[in-house]
Amino acid sequence: MKLTIREMILAALFATLAMVAAALFRFGAPVVPFSLVPFVVMLSGALLGARTGALAMLVYVLLGLIGLPVFEKPPFGGPAYILQPTFGFLIGYIAGAYVTGALLPKKGQPGAVRYFLAMAGGLAALYLFGLPYLYLILNFYLGKTFSVGQVLKIGFLPFIGLDLLKAAAAAALARAVGRRLAVLRGKEADA
Repeated sequence: MKLTIREMILAALFATLAMVAAALFRFGAPVVPFSLVPFVVMLSGALLGARTGALAMLVYVLLGLIGLPVFEKPPFGGPAYILQPTFGFLIGYIAGAYVTGALLPKKGQPGAVRYFLAMAGGLAALYLFGLPYLYLILNFYLGKTFSVGQVLKIGFLPFIGLDLLKAAAAAALARAVGRRLAVLRGKEADA
């Protein structure tokens, strides 16, 4: 996969943005913490595209796995974080950014509904990785007995409303940035 300098810089910027969002805006919950990182995930997919957005989230995850304290809950980083019940959501960040970017057209300016649906698709990918991993770690690694319904109760229901609000906010911001970039590109083409 060949990357341009611009793509590398943008991926690093969004990985850093994810770290800042995780560090500054984390709120405790018994198993799954509230975070603004899903907002950054959706923005990275929408603004950078599927490949570069996913790369940004991959960099974020890898930085945490090598030991930087960038994740939302203790121990905040290190290879042992793979055994945390919430690690599947981190994998979901990569998939979510990719899906969000893949659902938006590469050319043209999509409408607000298309942006929101792309964000919702990214959220769906995030939960499709996060919830099964949460179930598996709780039941088979930690030895606790959690039904699918209980996993949904602790890992989905408390968060989906706020995540949909984050999706709407990310859609509005990405659309506004996209429109502004289109205007700037038009001015460059005229010059």
